[in-house]
Amino acid sequence: MTEVTIRAADGGSFKAYLATPKSGKGPGILLIQEIFGVNKVMRDLADGFAAQGYAVLCPDLFWRQEPGVDITDQSKAEWDKAFSLYQGFNVDKGVDDLKATLASLRQNPACSGKVGSVGYCLGGKLAYLMATRSDSDANVGYYGVGIQDALGEAKSIKKPLILDIAGKDQFCPPEAQAKIKEGLKGNPQVTIYEYPEQDHAFARLGGQHYDKAAADLANRRTADFFKKHLS
Repeated sequence: MTEVTIRAADGGSFKAYLATPKSGKGPGILLIQEIFGVNKVMRDLADGFAAQGYAVLCPDLFWRQEPGVDITDQSKAEWDKAFSLYQGFNVDKGVDDLKATLASLRQNPACSGKVGSVGYCLGGKLAYLMATRSDSDANVGYYGVGIQDALGEAKSIKKPLILDIAGKDQFCPPEAQAKIKEGLKGNPQVTIYEYPEQDHAFARLGGQHYDKAAADLANRRTADFFKKHLS
């Protein structure tokens, strides 16, 4: 709906897409991008959450490399660029930027109080890290990539977390999935939902592996989860 500016903790600033509910105020959701930047898919997701009554901020996490990245998953050139940005992405700085965005959202007049996070792909791992490193009230990670390498932080999870795992995820192979499940088992804050027949990005509308039934199920679970923990 509009763009706001966020101050980075280490100096500089970056943009974030803001979507607000019709009522003008609601709980907050920090929406965390995929590797394609704050593109139409992310903006549509933000607008969708706003339609559910949330104030949503989706920050530009690639600003340190190239501000304003807005590409799709529809061409090889765009995939090549997306992977290049992903490889050059500093995860720790990215989490710091997300924490700055979270703090900004809490102070935004459109936010009524509690704030959760939800991320996809790259954002799925970052949502996990928001659960381990921030005071976000609830977090959801869709098909996160690389979570198995950050399981040492699991003991820091103090707020509810959902992880959606695609059984045939080409970027999170079976051995990685097994490590994630083993590393998080027994944590009462963590719920893992498995989608055995789905590939990576099964919830990305218009994507190669989009599956409506699985996406609808995951999105319904997310909606119920945020309603329970952010209201």
